[in-house]
Amino acid sequence: MKSRLIAGLAAVLLAVVGAILVFSYAQGADQRAVQNLQPVDVLVVKQPIAAGTPVESIKASVATEKLPGAAVAKTALGTLDNSAGKVSAVDLVPGEQLVAERLIAPEALKSQGSSKVPAGLQEVSFQLEPQRVIGGRLAPGDYVGVFISMDKGGIEAKPANETTQLSIHKVLVTAVQRAPQATPSPQPTASGGAGGADPRDSALPTGSLMLTVAVSDTDASKIVFATEFAKIWLSKEPLDAKDGGPRIMQRGDLYK
Repeated sequence: MKSRLIAGLAAVLLAVVGAILVFSYAQGADQRAVQNLQPVDVLVVKQPIAAGTPVESIKASVATEKLPGAAVAKTALGTLDNSAGKVSAVDLVPGEQLVAERLIAPEALKSQGSSKVPAGLQEVSFQLEPQRVIGGRLAPGDYVGVFISMDKGGIEAKPANETTQLSIHKVLVTAVQRAPQATPSPQPTASGGAGGADPRDSALPTGSLMLTVAVSDTDASKIVFATEFAKIWLSKEPLDAKDGGPRIMQRGDLYK
């Protein structure tokens, strides 16, 4: 009787010890995975930061994370110790690494905040997702091409066909604003607890961008119409970019 009791207690003890070992292993899995990828301390944005925010205020909205070296931008910052007196050059959104180019002198921000509107043109604004705006890599003073796509119409002889055209060339961007984003909720990790995104994943740009451009009255009407009833896509089109002439793209043209 005693031997069976001792054997039962031993079995229970072994089960408890095994459960503790498994739990400890799972808890350290994420940390071991990062350690095997040569981790680097990087400042990551945790709260939305508006353009022009001083470094002293930015400190409360960023946190240090260990990320694999291969996933860290070359100019990513691990500390703000050498950035005193600077401000954020653009709006910063949660999840992105804080890179050196995002912090500039206050006087530089004033000079790049907007571009002067050429005489005879007017400004119009519209909102697009990052993938439609060269990944959000636009700044005042850049020039863009405006593509307009329609599900139906665009050609009177074939009103049912989908069409796309580079409708407006070399449009001057006068202002760029990024919509602030709420802080994402923590995602559950493999061990069941709360945690951030996989450190091996590179953050993609999030949030819509509000663009203001300088155009003629006719082109302003095209942009407003396309914003209301069609779709807009932009390309970065410098002043020396080649112009192949007006061409309307249709289904039958894709494989030509």
